[in-house]
Amino acid sequence: MLVRGVPIPVVLDVCPEPVPEDVATTAYYVASEAVANAVKHAAAGGIRLRVTRADGHLTVEVHDDGSGGATIEPGSGLAGLADRVAAAGGALSVASRPGSGTSVEAVLPCAS
Repeated sequence: MLVRGVPIPVVLDVCPEPVPEDVATTAYYVASEAVANAVKHAAAGGIRLRVTRADGHLTVEVHDDGSGGATIEPGSGLAGLADRVAAAGGALSVASRPGSGTSVEAVLPCAS
């Protein structure tokens, strides 16, 4: 399970509909990397993970209340994640002001 053993509260809001395996795999990696970063690097006190499906897209959002300051740098885990999402035809964005936590959002194509 994705959040088993995470030492901070994680709030999950995940759509129940099944999605194609390749989309589910990419969504898993987005959530896994963002949660791991919040725990390992951001000193987050809480994480919110939301997965929604609408208009032919699956959106994965991970927000933490940690230290912020995350950026997509060449060779980083977030850069690898951005490459993985792009290879699936999607887009990854990261919003992370220092002291304000981090929000990671991936929008993936997902046919109905």
